[in-house]
This record gives sequence, structure tokens and C-alpha cells, in this order.
Amino acid sequence: MNNSATEMLVAACIEFLQAYPPFDRMEAEALRFLAEHVRLAHYPKGALILSSEMGVAPVLYILQRGKVRVRASGGAGNVEFSAITLGPGQAFAIGALMAQRPTSSAYVAREDVFCYELPADDFFTLTQQSTVFSLFCSQYIAGLLKQSQQQLQLQFAQRAAEQKTMNSPLAVIVKREPVSVPADASIRQVVELMADRHLGSMVIVDAGEQPVGIFTLSDVLKRIVLPGRSLDQPISSVMSTSPQTLPLAANAHDAALAMAMHGIRHVLAVDEGGRLKGVVSERDLFKLQGAGLRQIRHAIDAATSLDVLQHAREDVRQLSLTMLTEGGGAQEITQFISTLNDTVTRRVIELNLDRHDLYGIDWAWLSFGSEGRDEQTFTTDQDNGIVFICTDIMDRELTQLRFLEFARDVNADLDTCGFPLCKGNIMASNPALCLTLEEWEEKFAHWVRTPEPLALLNATIFFDFRPLYGRFNLAHRMRLSLLRQTRGNPLFLRMLAQNALSVSPPLGRIRDFVTGADPEHPGTIDLKKYGVRLFTDAARVFALAHQIEATNTVSRLKRASTLVNFSSDDLAASLEGFNFIQLLRLRHQHFEQEHGRPGDNLIRPDELNEIERRILKEAFRQARKLQARLKLDYQL
Repeated sequence: MNNSATEMLVAACIEFLQAYPPFDRMEAEALRFLAEHVRLAHYPKGALILSSEMGVAPVLYILQRGKVRVRASGGAGNVEFSAITLGPGQAFAIGALMAQRPTSSAYVAREDVFCYELPADDFFTLTQQSTVFSLFCSQYIAGLLKQSQQQLQLQFAQRAAEQKTMNSPLAVIVKREPVSVPADASIRQVVELMADRHLGSMVIVDAGEQPVGIFTLSDVLKRIVLPGRSLDQPISSVMSTSPQTLPLAANAHDAALAMAMHGIRHVLAVDEGGRLKGVVSERDLFKLQGAGLRQIRHAIDAATSLDVLQHAREDVRQLSLTMLTEGGGAQEITQFISTLNDTVTRRVIELNLDRHDLYGIDWAWLSFGSEGRDEQTFTTDQDNGIVFICTDIMDRELTQLRFLEFARDVNADLDTCGFPLCKGNIMASNPALCLTLEEWEEKFAHWVRTPEPLALLNATIFFDFRPLYGRFNLAHRMRLSLLRQTRGNPLFLRMLAQNALSVSPPLGRIRDFVTGADPEHPGTIDLKKYGVRLFTDAARVFALAHQIEATNTVSRLKRASTLVNFSSDDLAASLEGFNFIQLLRLRHQHFEQEHGRPGDNLIRPDELNEIERRILKEAFRQARKLQARLKLDYQL
């Protein structure tokens, strides 16, 4: 074919593609590359264009004329999903191409079909040349992730069908106009209004209707009756200032988490201008979730024995399961589990303080690992420590002994309450983890200065720390000290990045997944070691490199994205992948515990349905992209 004819075909192809997304937004050079490297293929009516039996997808198909019927079959249970029909301008086999695997669907011509076909090598070249096309493929994967999450939720949907969802926005939950008063209203006026309207709380607003305080029935006794205050004083003298607010678009999960974190019973819903639009109470959430959030909190706060806390710990698990049933996201559920587990830990600490004399010492109880990241699942052990201040007039050894005796009792009680003792002895009762502020700072400095394998391992555990009880400012000082040390040590960051790359996503070149070689657990993948860790390790490097104080993986990735030039689509795909793996862990642990087993992180890919396998593979690919960024940044 002469050059003139070839150019005409290329121009015709470009003109066709420009009528459909994402090709209508593609860069001119990339679009021309695509047009120059495709070939036009014909398939008669009824012809099988592509199926799993044909092996690894050889090309990207772009439908030019006709209609193609797509039918996919699930793996587990051999479930068949509804067929769909593709029309001109639509592309298919993207996921199979990107993963270099056979397609999970069968594509059949419903009528005479013409397809532009782009060979696999040229497809990958195009993803590198065109940002638009690359983002389109990422969005495609994100769409699959959402589809898979829906499949997961279907397995927990029986109870959800009988209840309102905890995903309900506050705008739906708020049923009546809020009642509020100005700050100069008298206590008498407020109490009378609350009695007249049968209100359990009153919001105090400024001239712009923005909340400045809240007063509840429980405040009457401790703030008015017992102190003997005059009822003629302004309500501002007895109100709680800085009330917790959330936008109307926030959902019930957000409100429940805020109540659990701050130990409150009311959250105020406000509009975009910060004006009061309604009050959401624990009672409202209790009606929604059918689980005892209020009872759990009250039981924990009032507990005088470990028996009560044991039951509360189980209630936390059941409430978290309800959230899973109702379609809650992995981040919401793990953060909720962590928050309520924190509450149990604090109560255990308080009970033990009655038996140990630590008066006059500045100290804090620290959590490490998944608890330090607010990412606990149904199965978790203890990872904790203590930081304290030792003044010149105090004996350091005797002070530490007092803390170690206290920590041994706390660790033992937490074990009784369902938080197993750490097999690696990462607990506050370990003298190596019960240290003064200066000793913690020196320990961190030593690990940063000499990034040997053990130091790097310690960094992955102990640098994700968070205070649970005591003087939180001590943990803040530790964090600032750590960030100062890492900022001035590029060698440590490079070694930490190299350590993060020591574990690869379990993706095979021939098979979909590479499973473990452990004879006791053949055909399994450890989703904690070979899944979650891939994301948390990368996020930790980004956080330390860019002075980000957050410890939560999602928060770290979000804050780092603008500093390392992640696109919003790549960030979204990474977060979806991480949360999908967390959801799989939660579901697996629940099923394990339902059958009387302790619960682990070992899943069998062969027992997942086809969509779940596809999405798990794409989630691992997102982890591989994060690792590729580390390789690029640190030239590894």
C-alpha cells in the first residue's frame, strides 16, 4: 500500500477515535501512534472474538462497527453474571492485557463486527506515551475494584437489607429543625426550653448561626446543681465549647467514629457555611445500626472488672461486623475497631493505675504497628510501649521498675480482654520498650544512623507509633525528633526504601498468583505480609521523606500525593487496592472465627470468585506501581 493510502487510513482511524473517550482527549502524538499501529479485523456474526481458552490476551480491541456480547463466569460457585453488550468506540481486554493473563470473559460478535486491534507491546508503549490513556486504564481498574467490593458486600447483605445503612448521610438522618440559643441566654431560659421541647441537648450559636457550644442534660447536675450556680447566669458559663461538627454530606460512620474518638454523645451537622442544620445523637445511630454503640461505650467507661471489658471487646467485634454487613469501607471499619480498642486499653490502664503509684511522673502509653496506624482488624495482638520523663531528682532505674510492674499488669489484663501477648515481646513490660524520652530519641537516632537489617525492621514497627494514654505531648516530641533525624539522613531513607522493596507482590508470569511454599498452608497468600505491607512500607518512606506526621497509611498516601506528584487517579487506584485487600482480610478473619479458628491472613486465591481474583491482582499491581516509584526516587 502506498504512502498516500496508508495516510488516508490513519486519518480515518484518528477521525473515528476522536469521537469517543478517552481517545477524544488523547495527546495528538499518542493518538497518531495508536492509529498507525492498529489493524482492522473482521468477525462474522456469532464468531468468538476472545475467551479464556485462547490464552493471554494478545491485543487491545477497540470496537469500530457492530456489537459484541460479553459474558463472564465467576470462579467460586460457578456463578454467571449478566451479559452486557459493547458498541462502537468501546475497548475491551484492558484488564487482561495489563495483567498479562487470559480474559475472564467471552466476547462474541452479535452481528458482523469490525475491530481495531492494537498488539500488546504497542499497548504498553501507548500507556507510557499517553497520560490520558494511562489514567483511563487506571480508572478502569478502579471501576473493577468497586465492582468487586460490591461482590464482597453481597456476602454480608442479609442483615443490611433489614436496616438502614450506616452510609446514610447526616442530611438524611437529621429529621427536625435544630433548636438553638445565643450565648447570652440565661441558664434558666435554656433549661426551661429543653424541658418544654423534651430535648436532651441545646446548641449555642453565634450571630451567624454557627455552633460555639453545647449543653446537655448530664451537665445540669455537675455544672449547675452541685456548684450551686445561679440560673440567671448566661449559658456560655456552663456550656461545652468547641462542639464536634461534621458537614451534612458526612455519613453515619463518620459521626459514630467522632463520638467514639472524643467520648461524646452528640455531633452537630452544619452546612458549607458552618451554620447549624441539625443534631445527631447516639440514639439516632443506635436506631440505624441495630448495635449497642452507646452500651459499648458506657460499659467500657464504667467497667470495674475485666469480665465487663471482655464482653465489651466482643461487642466491638460484633459492631464492626455490622458495619461490614452494611457495606462499610475497610478504612472506616479498621479505624473504628482501633478507636474502640483504644477505649478498652485506656480503661485497662485506668483500672491498673488504682493499684500502682505513678503520681507526679510525666509519661505516656504508646501503641505501635497496626494499632499505631489505626488499622487494626478482627485479629490483633499487643504492640505497645511506655515513654516517661526522668528528672534529675528521680532514680531512673527505680522509676523504670515501677513502670515495668505496672506494664506487666496492663499487658496481662489486655491479654485477658482478648488482645494476645505479642510473641515478639513488643510490649511495655519489656525493659527495652519502657524508656525515657531521651532514650527513645537516642534509640531512634541509632536506627537512623546505622540502618542495618535489624534497625530497618525496628523502623517498620516502632516508627508507626501513637499515644493512647498520658502526656500526648511526649509522643509529639518523639515524632518531631524522628522527622528531624530522617530529614538529614538520605542514606537511611534509601535503605528503608530498599527494605520496602524486599517483598514483591505475589504476581506470577504464567499463573495469576505466586502462593506460599509453606507445607502447612499450601496454595495460600499472606495478605498482611504480601499485601498490606507493600502499601504501608511505601507510605512510611514517603511520610518520613516528606516530614509527614500522620501514621495512618491512607492519610500518609493522601498527604504525600501532592508532594511526590501522584495524579488523583493513581492515588485513588492505590487507595482502592489497599482497602480491597483490607476488606478481604476482614472477611477472611470473620469466617475463620465463625468456625472457631483464631483467624489469620492466609487466603487461597483459588477459592475467590473470578472478579475477586481479577481485582486482587490489580490491587497487587497498584502496590507494584508504588514500589516502582520508590525505585525511581531512590535509584534502586
